[in-house]
Amino acid sequence: MSSQAAVQPQVDPRGLRFAAAVTTVVLALTLVLNSPWPLAIQAVVFAISVAFGVQASPYGQFFKRVIRPRLGPPQELEDAAPPRFAQLVGLVFAVLGLIGYLAGVEVLGVVATGFALVAAFVNAAVGLCLGCEAYLLIHRIRTPNTATTT
Repeated sequence: MSSQAAVQPQVDPRGLRFAAAVTTVVLALTLVLNSPWPLAIQAVVFAISVAFGVQASPYGQFFKRVIRPRLGPPQELEDAAPPRFAQLVGLVFAVLGLIGYLAGVEVLGVVATGFALVAAFVNAAVGLCLGCEAYLLIHRIRTPNTATTT
């Protein structure tokens, strides 16, 4: 099993927090401007992260090329699967928000954007990725416990 873990993509957690901070700003702009356009841009960023990995997103690329060289190597890396799932959750909320804004159901747009904003802010501020925690919970539920209890 450890050989399988060794081949899993790893990511710098500092880059994830940077991306969450940028996402927080973009989603806040959506609400402040009451405009779906920043949300549409964020949806594209989420989609790139889901399709190609969080490292391939524009925010991930900016962190890798501009910020990380100034910071030095990370103390540890994280599995890329939970953040990628979190990006999928963000994409779902962004799409729901876009549907709300574009269909004239502003409350759906605001609420969906607000949920995504809270998750991004929590990740940026304290490093707690709610989507990652959901991924781990789902993984625990789906993976049967092989230990037998007597």
